Amino acid sequence: MSINRYDQEEMYGQVLGIGIDQIECDRVLRSCEKKTFLEHCYTTKELEMISKHKRSSATNFCGKEAVVKAFGTGFRKITPNEIEILRNESGAPYVLLYGRAKDKADQIGVKKILISLADTKTQAIAFVVLLG
Repeated sequence: MSINRYDQEEMYGQVLGIGIDQIECDRVLRSCEKKTFLEHCYTTKELEMISKHKRSSATNFCGKEAVVKAFGTGFRKITPNEIEILRNESGAPYVLLYGRAKDKADQIGVKKILISLADTKTQAIAFVVLLG
């Protein structure tokens, strides 16, 4: 089955933004030793996940960076804990937005956020697509 560009737009919506980020895992893991960093960057549900899987702190932070890049704002007007990245039963990441992040998404017409996360022993990478 082939899908042309116009069929894809009907199925998935218009691309409103893309964002990509790559970070050194150790930098985030060291920052996570500080309670203030954890509280500023992660939601309660994320902290529960991080307590079981420490490396998810790096991939999640990388994902948050990719989200704000897709918005075109960076963290100037949105704080990291307004973006929540969790995993479904099969382990696939998904994004929930709160506060100013949700306001920005509503303002530009975001209906769906696609996110992909990957990591190695030293690096994490995230790719985000905003669909409207």
